[in-house]
Formats: sequence, C-alpha cells, structure tokens
Amino acid sequence: MVSFVSHTTVDCRDAYALSEWWRQVLGYVDDPSDPNAPGHEECAIHDPAGGPWPHTLLFIEVPEAELPPKRIHLDLRPADRTQDAEVERLERLGATVVADRRGIYGEGTGWVTFADPEGNQLCVLRSPAELAGG
Repeated sequence: MVSFVSHTTVDCRDAYALSEWWRQVLGYVDDPSDPNAPGHEECAIHDPAGGPWPHTLLFIEVPEAELPPKRIHLDLRPADRTQDAEVERLERLGATVVADRRGIYGEGTGWVTFADPEGNQLCVLRSPAELAGG
C-alpha cells in the first residue's frame, strides 16, 4: 500500500509565465491535448523523456496573501487504493489535514492538503482508477 508522486507543485502568482520560464530552462513540454496559455491558473509542463514515473511540474496560482513560505510540495496519487483510503492511511501515519478540498469542482474532484510531521505540505489526489472512472 503506497502512493506515487504524481507531480511537483509550485504555488505562484503567474502560472503561465513561470511555467514558460521553467519549460525553457528544463526543455520540458506542454501536454499537446491541454496546452498552457496566458491566463490559465494551472499550468503543467512534462519531462519529454517520460520514464516509469514521468515527472511533471504543476504551477498553480494562489492569491498573493495566501502565497505560503514553502511554495513547493509533492502531489501524491494512491497506487492501489482510493483517495479516501489514502487520506485515512496518512492520518494514521501522523499527517495533519490542512485543507480538505474534495469535491471543490463537483463530485469526484479535488484533493486533500496535509502537513507532514515537520509541517511540510503535500496533497493527496484521486487514484488513477478513480480518474478512469473505475
């Protein structure tokens, strides 16, 4: 029973501009089916080499007043269970819920933000099976 890193998230003020800067620095690419554009509040760039765990950087705009001092965190996807089961498992392991945003965009959407035992934040997303509707 484990999770895997879905992507690394960077909280920022201008998701498009920052994703474009990092895309050029790293040689990453946009998702051709969902390219980034000015004004997008969430912009992802992907390692073109792929691999068993393709690396994605996700830039998310947050209101200036909410920009946290620790602006980079991991987003996890449960490998072999539901999001709800993984939330319960992490709580048993000592993680603290910071914000529960399940359902934020309607049924079957959202995430839960946790703090690890030292206060570092991470988010738990829906599993690949849940994304596929299974």
